[in-house]
Amino acid sequence: MTTPEERDDELEAPRPARLPEGFRIDGWEVGAVIGSGGWGTVYEARTVADGRPVAVKVLPTGALGPGQRAALGELIAREVRFSAEADHPHLVRTHAVCTVDAPELPALDGAIALVMDRAEASLKDVLDAAETGGPIADADRVLRGVAAGLAHMHDAGWVHGDLKPANVLLGPGGRVWLADFGLAAELDGTHAHVPPLGTLDHLPPEWWSQRTGTQGAVVRPTADIWAFGVLAHQVLTGGLHPFPGATARARSLAAQSYARGTAPLRLDAGLDEEMRRLIADCLAPDHAARLPHTADGVVGRIEDITGGPHRRRRRMAPVVAAGLVVLTAAAVAGAALLGGGGGQDDERDRDTPTLSGTPSPPAGEIPEDSDVPEALRPVIARAAHRCTDEEITPALLAALIKAESNFDPKASRPQSEEYGIAMWTPSVFRAWAVDGDGDGDKDHMSPPDAISTMSLYVCWLDQRFKQAGLPKKDLPALVAAGYRTSDRTVIEERGVPERVKPHVDKVMRYLAEYER
Repeated sequence: MTTPEERDDELEAPRPARLPEGFRIDGWEVGAVIGSGGWGTVYEARTVADGRPVAVKVLPTGALGPGQRAALGELIAREVRFSAEADHPHLVRTHAVCTVDAPELPALDGAIALVMDRAEASLKDVLDAAETGGPIADADRVLRGVAAGLAHMHDAGWVHGDLKPANVLLGPGGRVWLADFGLAAELDGTHAHVPPLGTLDHLPPEWWSQRTGTQGAVVRPTADIWAFGVLAHQVLTGGLHPFPGATARARSLAAQSYARGTAPLRLDAGLDEEMRRLIADCLAPDHAARLPHTADGVVGRIEDITGGPHRRRRRMAPVVAAGLVVLTAAAVAGAALLGGGGGQDDERDRDTPTLSGTPSPPAGEIPEDSDVPEALRPVIARAAHRCTDEEITPALLAALIKAESNFDPKASRPQSEEYGIAMWTPSVFRAWAVDGDGDGDKDHMSPPDAISTMSLYVCWLDQRFKQAGLPKKDLPALVAAGYRTSDRTVIEERGVPERVKPHVDKVMRYLAEYER
């Protein structure tokens, strides 16, 4: 763990003394040192009763100042609390917390010892020994395990907060564990607070522009998604970081330049195209643009790509974009919600659909004999399939657009400052704007831009309403209501607000026509 404000390496405390091999801490006997950092030392150990191998992390407290001791105590409490609540094969477990009784070793007497699952190596060890330019051995298995552990944490309402190769452990039998939950934090709504610690070149760019309040620094699940994108690139390239720089601070500055749009995202040319797209989505330049890319979604995409044990049936054919190596921030940009009606939040980049061109399209596709203008159909389909949530279909987007503007790109409601085919308020559009036609501009009066941005926002709405526990069967109607009002209004009223019910009913009638 590092202090972003001060240094590139681990947060430094005095170098701890080491326990001799054979030293006993309650029912465990320590052996050789596995590794050490600023806070303490990890030993291989065995359970005295049955010889079961474990690892023991020893964290001295005597030499720490009051502030450091308080921070350490908070980190330990987080780790122990999370481990007590976690139950997943891809999360390392803390079995016990002990106090070291060693009056003959004053520097270690009273130290805190955490007894944990024992790994054979960390992912950092493997990457340090790997040759660059290609994936490490069992890369697919490692990524599937990391993503599954992360998804379990997020589903349980926790954020890891310090995902990096050193905190991924590889155990016997091909086991993959997420570890080091000192910065794991329980979500309070959409975010949590943690001490201002982290690993510089795995922190998302927005970390650097936010203020640390009395409760600590704000952390969200999208920070873990960013860190997973960095880690996945390293796993698939033998340790190469996706941002250039000789030090962690230099790499973090390069990531910030990318997020500002002043530098491109340069991913390794040897990456598989679908993996490149997944990593680019995880490395979307801000929190809002990463919101649609949930850990659950990452799990499904990795299983699709790698042929994992739970591989899903793909909804769409992948787009072939040979030679795509440089991705600009503008191509994946989204920004924080500014508020207002007519649409608000996020985007995810997905595959381009293969349209059937038959009278009986797959569920959710636009029928050939519909009133949707033919020129708009591929635009709507591409936009809809950027969201992997099953409710966001071309038919739903088409129904929303028909209800908003009847497919008129020059439609306007000046009294409410809403314009164009998707009836965007210009200031709100700018916060979410997506370049839908690839011309470099983002114009709310451009149908491709407006429709792509609509897809971004309704995808986010769909996920917000799922997280809020609203009925799944009502999601299309709730999304239509949220687009007219806001996510908060719909969640507070636990359904479609009465004032927009006529509009929502209209959307649902059009949707029924397009889904016939």
